[in-house]
Amino acid sequence: MATLQTVLGAIEADDLGFTLSHEHVGTNAAGLRHTYPEIIDREGIIEQSTAALKEAYDEAGLRTIIDVSTFDLGRDIATIAQVSRQSGVNIVVATGNHLAVPRPFGEVSPDVIAPMFVREIEEGIEDTGVKAAVIKVASDRGGITPPQENVLRAAARAHHRTGAPISTHTWSPDRVGDQQVAILEEEGVDMERVSIGHSNDYTEMDYLLGLLDKGVWLGLDRYPGGRVPGTPDWEVRTEIAWKLIEAGFTERIMLSHDYSVPKARHGAEVQEDRRRANPDGYNFIPRKVLPRLRELGATDADIHQLMVVNPRKFFAGE
Repeated sequence: MATLQTVLGAIEADDLGFTLSHEHVGTNAAGLRHTYPEIIDREGIIEQSTAALKEAYDEAGLRTIIDVSTFDLGRDIATIAQVSRQSGVNIVVATGNHLAVPRPFGEVSPDVIAPMFVREIEEGIEDTGVKAAVIKVASDRGGITPPQENVLRAAARAHHRTGAPISTHTWSPDRVGDQQVAILEEEGVDMERVSIGHSNDYTEMDYLLGLLDKGVWLGLDRYPGGRVPGTPDWEVRTEIAWKLIEAGFTERIMLSHDYSVPKARHGAEVQEDRRRANPDGYNFIPRKVLPRLRELGATDADIHQLMVVNPRKFFAGE
């Protein structure tokens, strides 16, 4: 039986259960917790995240989240491990690089970067012994920059050496997923091991179906949505999900929030704005999205496929 590494050690794939495929315990920036720790309320993040995950565990049956925080998002393995231990929710962690590409990464060959990702998958992150199980990469508005391309190619090469899947951040209104796929195809990556994230920021079905025709998975993972002007609210995003189900792609999509608790940001006003944007936290999809999908015609089998089977197949490589 397939196993998957979590922040607390390896588990069997069947133990993933109900899974949110693109989340965060807390995000900030590389180096902050070491250099300016006063801007991070670590204990507050642990308390809020533990409570939010326990609530989703008890109410919705949440069993696993994939925390796609990379080092430049301030990934804090000790914090994540404590939250997992206290909440009872499995947390899978990532290697890779988000949008803040370090200057040296843009100046060296992808073959210099790839072994760093491999080490975090095979040996562990920093000195924790905790092994990553997914490679996160990111490109945003305007398309892939040269440093981001370097990281993307490094991710592809780390994937070839480890078999770890690749999960991406994109800006779908600029069809950045197409650019990511083209580079990963050049690198010979099996598209069944790639999830193109934030695909529900865009409503054009030709773009989404074109990606699916390439063989990738689609991450519909920005719920509730609507905070960025011009992007869909949660109801439109759910209609997109239903259209993809109707089109026969139930087995190729995953739902998630891209959420982290308000305490992950500094300042009471910012935290209150984040709380108002999603007071349901990790429970938004179970409380709002899944009931709406059922109203549109989704079956219990469809929901199980989206929230249990698909993440297990993608992340565990089944």
